[in-house]
Amino acid sequence: MSQGPRPGAILCGCAGSLIGAISVFLISSAGFLSLPSAQQAPLSISSITPETLHAESDVSKWSDSISGVLRAAMGLAVETVSIRKGDTLADVLTGAGLDNTTTFNVAQAMHAVFNPRYLRAGQELELAFGPLGENGEMLALSKIDMEISPGHLVSVSRQTDGSFAAREIMAKTHSEFTRATGTISSSLYEAAANEGVPLDVLTEMVRLFSYDVDFQRDIQPGDSFALMYEQDVTEDGRAVRTRAVHLAEMTLRGKPLKFYAYLHDDGEFGYYNEQGEGVRKALMRTPVNGARLTSNFGSRKHPILGYTRMHKGVDFGAVTGTPIMAAGDGVVEKRGRWGSYGNYVRIRHGSNYATAYAHLSKYARGLNVGDRVKQGEVIGYVGMTGGATGPHLHYEVLHSNKQVNPMTVKFPASRKLNGTELAKFQTTRQQTDRKFASLAISSDVAMIETEAETTIRK
Repeated sequence: MSQGPRPGAILCGCAGSLIGAISVFLISSAGFLSLPSAQQAPLSISSITPETLHAESDVSKWSDSISGVLRAAMGLAVETVSIRKGDTLADVLTGAGLDNTTTFNVAQAMHAVFNPRYLRAGQELELAFGPLGENGEMLALSKIDMEISPGHLVSVSRQTDGSFAAREIMAKTHSEFTRATGTISSSLYEAAANEGVPLDVLTEMVRLFSYDVDFQRDIQPGDSFALMYEQDVTEDGRAVRTRAVHLAEMTLRGKPLKFYAYLHDDGEFGYYNEQGEGVRKALMRTPVNGARLTSNFGSRKHPILGYTRMHKGVDFGAVTGTPIMAAGDGVVEKRGRWGSYGNYVRIRHGSNYATAYAHLSKYARGLNVGDRVKQGEVIGYVGMTGGATGPHLHYEVLHSNKQVNPMTVKFPASRKLNGTELAKFQTTRQQTDRKFASLAISSDVAMIETEAETTIRK
């Protein structure tokens, strides 16, 4: 970590008349500047004129492309420091040369909008000192900027009375659709990662297909996937958040399985196949993410007892502490230690079905018998309590109080569209297909343009 601003870190503007030209537009208490919406392109110092800037008393947008330019024009010395593993905010600030009083005041101000305890290794803080004195010496800390996520900035600025105030600044964003397709050679995760699919999009895709696909056994080399998702993206092209996955398709052994997003009147997305049948089933087959199937339903030699007996559930191997989800909406009817099952939870789903979860390391906080839970809600964590030789989840599905194979039992769809709603969904489905096809054309055009540009440059 840097131990203080270095001469090489000082960004010098060709100040003079430029500083005079823009000084009348500065906000004395915070020093924020923003561009009109029509002036969002990256700027250089020479391109900034009074006509390109305007001041706002409560700026809510900030363009990263001009922040460094403006600080240089104002004669500020800028130092960037990185958070290392185990660092606190105080460690970073004092290591950058700030005195204890300033460090305390900055931390107190930041607490109003962001808890410094959530700082992560690798995050960077930009400290601006100045303005510079007549002989180039640095004066007091002026402000600290820290991007805590793409397009989300926390800024702490010195006020006219010497105190510090913090604020959150959100970058201007727009919506973009992205198409991704790929062929699976080893795993869905690797194939999706190779196509640049974000982790949250891949997680949503796995969740959608988890009702119908056994990811341990159903996927073979040569199978394929296709996705179209929508994201909020900053002006400089960084994804801020995923709005929705609009289309998800997997082709397994030549048989396609496709789901479409449909926006209901309550503002929530539902997912349906081409016939308008809901992707969400009454129960999930795999209530734990990232696990491997280690033992099937059926007769097996017990690993501890040593003799063959019926295994009335399936086992998913996962590291201790992996979250376990409720397989469906229901009511908790058992929670506690239960013989060789160890820490155990059983949930009743209506009058016909129940699910059981065994060997938990611990239960979700506040989970009690009689509580209502939603499908996907965390109810506990993987462990190896009771008769277990390693950390795993033993999962059972009971139909009319009898254990059935969770991997083969046919669960009904939770919802099926009909009437006018089905007609609206079919219109949405057709629009989604057209959008998906147009993205392929756009991608091909972009590729042709890139190749042509490369040829010209050669």
